[in-house]
Amino acid sequence: MIPYEEKQTLKWYLLISYILLIGYDVFYYYIAPAIIVDKERGFPSHFWYLTYVVLIVLIPVALYLSKVHKQDLIKYVFIISYLCASFLADILSFFHNEALFKSGNVVEVFLILTLPLFLNTKYFWLVSLGVTIKYILTGAILTTSLVIMPIILIAILSVMSFFLLARFQGYVRSLSNSYDNQLEGIVKGVIATIELKDPYTRGHSERVAKYALELATEIGKFTKEEQKSFYYACLLHDIGKVNIPDQILMKPGKLTNEEFDIIKSHPVVGAEAVKNVEGISDNIDVIRYHHERWDGKGYPDQLKGEEIPLLARVSSVADAFDAMTSSRSYRKAMPVDEAYRRILEGKGSQFDPTLVEAFKRIYPTWVTIHKEYPWKKKQQVPRGVE
Repeated sequence: MIPYEEKQTLKWYLLISYILLIGYDVFYYYIAPAIIVDKERGFPSHFWYLTYVVLIVLIPVALYLSKVHKQDLIKYVFIISYLCASFLADILSFFHNEALFKSGNVVEVFLILTLPLFLNTKYFWLVSLGVTIKYILTGAILTTSLVIMPIILIAILSVMSFFLLARFQGYVRSLSNSYDNQLEGIVKGVIATIELKDPYTRGHSERVAKYALELATEIGKFTKEEQKSFYYACLLHDIGKVNIPDQILMKPGKLTNEEFDIIKSHPVVGAEAVKNVEGISDNIDVIRYHHERWDGKGYPDQLKGEEIPLLARVSSVADAFDAMTSSRSYRKAMPVDEAYRRILEGKGSQFDPTLVEAFKRIYPTWVTIHKEYPWKKKQQVPRGVE
């Protein structure tokens, strides 16, 4: 829900910014001269169009970033581009005509006042300091004191925005913590249900989630929110097994082909079960595809290579490692060093070669998790995703 709201907020933020910028310039340079003051219509110079060229170029850039799910970068690209373009337009337009320089822009007031909407402290400081630095440099280069009032106004508005931002962030944290606690309780209940069916897999889901989270963190491509959602999805990666008859799930001997086909249905059943669960649905691929193989010989859809979602590939390595190092009804656990060797042997066949290299780097951490795991304790969420 929050990513969707962020996207909608960003869309309106950019639209209103464009409308204000165009409307302000049209009024100030074309309408006002004709009806308020007696001066020639038009922009101060041809350099004034630089800002508009940049804003036009930003439209396809924003659409591309949205398409590749990098919406969070759009506002940064927008504000940096706008500040740089408007600064250059001012300097190039008034460098030899300092007397014509007029400071202040309603767009910048809007940018400062709307900062709390994004609940982002880093973006707040970028905009506040960026606008302030822009006026300081403009005043220094054009040797004008007209920038003093805009700087004071920006400082006052920034303080107001900061207090609103802190208040909004407090509300969102409270709501988020409450939601996470409820979701965690539900996940723990589901895991307990799965483990009642098969006592041999007790702790498997939690260990897989911990291993997978360490590997995902090592890759360094995911935000804290993405890691949290991924962790919960890993906890529930075997939820589909609740649909498998006990006599098959706990069978001590070798499964028949028909029985194995039933076992192979659990990723699809699990993905279907949680597809509408907020906080997990974004990582439903982890549940559906954690048994796919890099060489395309996995199940349920025989995806191959990078057709398999990255986080599903991550969970696949973690799931295989814990399966090998845990006892089952039909075999004993193997030593961690033997499991390590088999993961390496699966490079390029069962597992993503890049992830196997990352696995080699964090293997000592996995060994520690395996050795220190209190096999009878309740599931807990690691501090890194709280």
